Amino acid sequence: MENELKNNNTNDIYSDKKKLALLVIERLKKAYPDSGCSLIYDEPWKLLVSVRLAAQCTDERVNVIVEELFKAYPTINALADASVSDIESIIRPCGLSKGKSKDISNCMKMLRDEFDGVIPCDLNLLLKLPGVGRKSANLIMGDVFGEPAIVRDTHCIRLTNRMGLVDGIKEPKKVEMALWKLIPPEEGSNFCHRLVFHGRDICTARTKPYCDQCCLNDICAKVGV
Repeated sequence: MENELKNNNTNDIYSDKKKLALLVIERLKKAYPDSGCSLIYDEPWKLLVSVRLAAQCTDERVNVIVEELFKAYPTINALADASVSDIESIIRPCGLSKGKSKDISNCMKMLRDEFDGVIPCDLNLLLKLPGVGRKSANLIMGDVFGEPAIVRDTHCIRLTNRMGLVDGIKEPKKVEMALWKLIPPEEGSNFCHRLVFHGRDICTARTKPYCDQCCLNDICAKVGV
């Protein structure tokens, strides 16, 4: 793949987005060999809770807050039985605590009452759970069940537009659908995790990106830079 880049004009890479996608995947693998979800969990339902808390909150803060939450309510049943106000008092530092506490409570109740306490390995069923959108459902499918997944979070949307993998698409579902056509299914989940690391470390949002340190510098379209 790298030899193809050397033998072709860089502009040709942008016209063949599948080729560009494979190059990006290859290089990010080398830069971030230990990809994985930065939310810490030891049971699938805990990841479901954590990903809801992570909306407009850092994963680092979520990892701290859930320690107290899961110590107080160590099972699905315990969290389902907890009052919304008690959940809210613990998760308040994560922000948006009123909505998040209601979603977590209702989600645990549905898991208990309709799914026998087992997270379903089905995207459409996951989407029926309160507070679970496509991003969260894909994360569960990829990380818990090892199924093909595209987790289109803010890093994914921003970086794939900047690289030229998608063209000016900001709507999350449209980005996801576009990437399904480019990313090999078995690569999707880890590719998205690597975008998170890359977006935090190099291709930053709030400062000028560190293009001189970027493993994609010579193939990135640098849209908006």
